[in-house]
Amino acid sequence: MFWENLGKNGIDMLTGEFNATLDEAGRISLPRKMRDVLEKGKVVLTKGMNNCLRLYAFEEWNEVYSYVMRKTTQFSGRGVAFRRQLIASAHELEFDKQGRIPVTQRLRGFAGLSKDCVIVGQGDYIEIWDEGRYEEYLLSSEDEFKNASEELDAMMMKERDLGNDTGCPHSGAAGGDIAVSLSERQGGVHD
Repeated sequence: MFWENLGKNGIDMLTGEFNATLDEAGRISLPRKMRDVLEKGKVVLTKGMNNCLRLYAFEEWNEVYSYVMRKTTQFSGRGVAFRRQLIASAHELEFDKQGRIPVTQRLRGFAGLSKDCVIVGQGDYIEIWDEGRYEEYLLSSEDEFKNASEELDAMMMKERDLGNDTGCPHSGAAGGDIAVSLSERQGGVHD
């Protein structure tokens, strides 16, 4: 996967928080640091959690798409609902000469984007937030951050004690969108 190579072999991570402006035509410019990572081809913009948008490098999007299609079914209400939100709303885009990407009216409405936005690097993808919503989210998620940190610490200590330290601090339930929970590792979910 794309994210497994981040920071290796000349591939940079998508990190940091940056202010950005949505122009009158619905385009947003990403920081040069992030464009340098993403401009190697097409990108995909879709809905994210907490009413933000997610921007993926095309290669990473293909991995996410394949994973979602393998792990969901068209006969599951939850699977179909998830696909509708993530996959149906996805748009392949290219940067224009000024380093901007267009954001559709529907995606702008979903994320409540106004003129002032925040670009948030997540390592293997980017989130695009309305600045006001992002500030509200940060204030309301302090307990969630603390709990996730404690859970991650406990998992890392357990792996270290078992001699299974993978050196990957983001593998597990607190580690991201394609994380494996303890119940899945114990056989609770099957392919």
